[in-house]
Amino acid sequence: MRKMLLIFGLILNSLISGCSLAPKYARPDAPVPAEWPKGAAYKENKADANAPQASELKWRDFFTDQRLVKIIETALQNNRDLRIAGLNVEKARGMYGIKRAELLPTINATGGWSRQRTPGDLSATKKAVTTEKYSVDFGMASWEIDFFGYLTSLKDRALKEYLATEQARRSAQILLVSEVAGAYLTLAADNENLRLAQSTLDAQQAAYDLIQRRYKNGLAQELDLLQVQTRVDSARVDIALYTRLAAQDETALNLLAGSSVPSELLPADLNSINQPKEISAGISSESLLRRPDILQAENMLQAANANIGAARAALFPRITLTTSVGTASSELSGLFQPGSSTWNFAPQIVMPIFDPRAWSALTVTKTEQKIVLAQYEKSIQKAFKEVADALAVQGTIGRQLSAQQSLSDAAAETYRLSNIRYTKGIDSYLGVIDAHRSLYAAEQGLVAFRLARLVNQVKLYAVLGGGGDSPKEVRSEK
Repeated sequence: MRKMLLIFGLILNSLISGCSLAPKYARPDAPVPAEWPKGAAYKENKADANAPQASELKWRDFFTDQRLVKIIETALQNNRDLRIAGLNVEKARGMYGIKRAELLPTINATGGWSRQRTPGDLSATKKAVTTEKYSVDFGMASWEIDFFGYLTSLKDRALKEYLATEQARRSAQILLVSEVAGAYLTLAADNENLRLAQSTLDAQQAAYDLIQRRYKNGLAQELDLLQVQTRVDSARVDIALYTRLAAQDETALNLLAGSSVPSELLPADLNSINQPKEISAGISSESLLRRPDILQAENMLQAANANIGAARAALFPRITLTTSVGTASSELSGLFQPGSSTWNFAPQIVMPIFDPRAWSALTVTKTEQKIVLAQYEKSIQKAFKEVADALAVQGTIGRQLSAQQSLSDAAAETYRLSNIRYTKGIDSYLGVIDAHRSLYAAEQGLVAFRLARLVNQVKLYAVLGGGGDSPKEVRSEK
């Protein structure tokens, strides 16, 4: 019995110190410039030393509008896509536990009883014999000793795949947070456009009533009445449009939140929303490497690297061990009595001689590793483009908004003067129609640019890796 324990200890020690045939992993160089783009579109983007990095700022601190914060909290609890992503993490954690457990032997306890009758013509004594056997055994069956790191490589691959699913969950959360904020802001903008269309309808209806009275008194032409009628009908069309869009926005927000959002949490317009905090993109693009989707791609690259080690180890001998110790007796009372002990020790080694599938499998794993490497590099390039695009919007949206505000102010003054000139009979009502059309379009454009600025601020926070929880620390024995 002591010899068996000694042998088992030596084998277990060799397992723990077994070698790995996986290539040594080194993070590939990022295929993007080290700094963010520069030029006319990025002049307003200045690295503020006091502004926090997106990955360092929690979403509850980034969003200052408490109604939006409550909606995001509801979405994180109820959204089905995020729930599925979390369940995928649990599944991958379980798969990692299975692969890790394969490194250890499975020990079972078995008990048996058998009773057998042998006829006389088959018995050595020429008499019928009935035999009875009781046994109790403790042992393991077909435990593979991982000398060349085959099981270790599979365990490492499962670990990296598990970590990749955790990063995928964080990416799903970032996407959910940004989508909820985007739907919230879009609803506010459509509500503001609806209010603008309603005020336009009220103004044009008042103008229609005035011109209708003037027309009845012979002071206005029928053409003026028809022209103002077109503006009334146009405003009615826009009211129906933005009423529908606001209803659809609210439905989309409810879907993201996973439940109906209370009416008191819905925004009335863009002016009622507290703007998110300012963030800094930093100077170096190295911050992209902290994005969850980039970390996910890198984990998959490490998993493919470990898979090469498993394919290499499959070319080497595989050693399995089956052993057991126990006791047996012809009587139940004889178990565990002196002289009833039994043992079995059956190691087996399998040496691949000719198996072309193993070499093809190695070629496949190396090719898969190159594919995953290309995907990793592409994900970095895509992330760089997303940030660069958001920075370009941030660098120009202020100028657009300022110009649009000036345009709106000028259009409002033009509309006021056109009304005065028409009232005094200097110009026809066509000038008033054109001035109002320009004012209405300018005010709609102003709403669109204000929405674009807020949405881009949220997008910049998301593409820089903000909005995801910190990844859980995973410890594994080496």
